[in-house]
Amino acid sequence: QLQLVEFGGGLVQSGGSLTLSCVMSGAVSNYNTIGWFRQAPGKEREGISCTSRGGLSKYVDSVKGRFQVSRNNAKNTVYLHMNSLNSEDTAVYFCAASEAQWNGDSCFEAMSYKWWGQGAQVTISS
Repeated sequence: QLQLVEFGGGLVQSGGSLTLSCVMSGAVSNYNTIGWFRQAPGKEREGISCTSRGGLSKYVDSVKGRFQVSRNNAKNTVYLHMNSLNSEDTAVYFCAASEAQWNGDSCFEAMSYKWWGQGAQVTISS
């Protein structure tokens, strides 16, 4: 049973930066797709980023150019680097993993992932 734990959430001023870490109990390279999702208060969970084992990445338009995913296979960790944060980025952020073959058309869909972290709260203050 794979376990994922997010670290690095917190309170950041508008315009600031924050990096979330997703530490996995298994090797990152074993999972074809790693996704990042977020859920703002009163809203549905939305996929914001997905990355394949081979290095392909997709970002939702609202974070494109501001967020970037990287991974450290030796530490079994995937990172979400977030810049130019604003109040609309306030949410609980989740990482998720899938063994299924990469599919860029569905990687923003929560049902594509089998394993999930517990979430990390990110709050942006104005």
